[in-house]
Amino acid sequence: MAVPVIIQKLGNSVESCLLIEWKKAIGDAINEGEPLADVETDKAVMEVVSPASGTLLALFASEGDEVPVLSNVAAVGEPGEDVEHLRPAGGEAEGTIDLSAPSSEMAAAGEPGTLAHETTPAPEAGVAAGISPRAKNLARDKEVDPANLLGSGPGGRVIERDVVAALALQPRLSPVAQAMVDTGEFQAPDRGSGPGGRVMSNDLMPAETPQVQATMPTPQATAADDIEIIQLKGMRKLIAERMLSSLQTTAQLTLNASADARTILDYRKRFKASDERLGLQKITINDLILFAVSRTLPEFPSLNALFLENEVHRYRPVHLAVAVDTPRGLVVPVIRHADSLSLQQLSQEAKRLAQATLDGRISPDELTGGTFTVTNLGSLGVENFTPVLNPPQVGILGVGNINLKPVQVDDKVEFVPHIGLSLTINHQVVDGAPAARFLQALSAGLADIGLLLAL
Repeated sequence: MAVPVIIQKLGNSVESCLLIEWKKAIGDAINEGEPLADVETDKAVMEVVSPASGTLLALFASEGDEVPVLSNVAAVGEPGEDVEHLRPAGGEAEGTIDLSAPSSEMAAAGEPGTLAHETTPAPEAGVAAGISPRAKNLARDKEVDPANLLGSGPGGRVIERDVVAALALQPRLSPVAQAMVDTGEFQAPDRGSGPGGRVMSNDLMPAETPQVQATMPTPQATAADDIEIIQLKGMRKLIAERMLSSLQTTAQLTLNASADARTILDYRKRFKASDERLGLQKITINDLILFAVSRTLPEFPSLNALFLENEVHRYRPVHLAVAVDTPRGLVVPVIRHADSLSLQQLSQEAKRLAQATLDGRISPDELTGGTFTVTNLGSLGVENFTPVLNPPQVGILGVGNINLKPVQVDDKVEFVPHIGLSLTINHQVVDGAPAARFLQALSAGLADIGLLLAL
């Protein structure tokens, strides 16, 4: 009996994922547990495996589609089995296969010996290769005629990015110009005098008169081939939504300070020169900062907390989230109970999580539950910046690079290396004074990291 291939639950916060690649084609044999597809959540890339051995009979989603978790995306079974009952409600199959047809029928459908594929529903008139459901919905909403689009999907099929590309090439109107056009008394030229060809109100022509060349010189039109249009989806789309939501739903305040970096630089030098058997050579400046944060936070429970609706949940253990830059976007794995780990243990766990994140092997559970975040841009030459909160967390520490800072010592001025620290808090539940005291304590701990290591 044919069985569905279901996108399994990928963590408590994951509701949908992006189908990146099918590793098998319809008609291919597949074994139970064999990888069938790659999907991308807002946090990582994961494999979907076959739940049974048999033949891949149907695909119910296309590469690039966003599919909800616990939905059917394919069917596996024996040749000739009916899989219509497995098709998701309202879904459009990417393709199905009939392996019970005689070889003569197969030959009539294509090349001799090839398998006959049952095509998707008949395309709309004017769209020779069909149109995906997402593209159809977007075209209808934006009043774009699919018949005029050149599809870039399989077999020339019109997919969502084709509609997005067409919309990008349409003239963009300023709000005033759009309101004037909506009255029916004006018409817009193909390009206007505004930035990027935007049509401004003075570019409009009366609707009853023939459109003539505007007297104002317009910028030279940009060829379509010179524009790269990238649709936000998957992890990048979620990052965009969360960053905007973070700034819209929290009262963010950033405090800047710096800490004497001579001691941590000295420790880093000593670790690097130590015996390999001690396993300390790979401990970095960032590891020392994470260690100092994990030891300082318990003294300031208002910062090691989550703000959930009208409740503040303060945590005793420190679950330290660490921002990792990946080709797919910023990912923030969590070091559990960082306050109970030794410097060496914390360094090893941070590197393990960072590598798993870069390799796309990180699990959703390792990306949730953080109580405070650290993000470090010092290696890129940034002195200080404004880190954006990761709600419901109420604090995030940004780390800058190390620079020489003039410091008065007795009657003279010395230039002492200092590391930049930027703390963003949710001012709804954390006041400036406790946040400043945390920065003060953290700076003191970094300046004398040996005391923290002795605790």
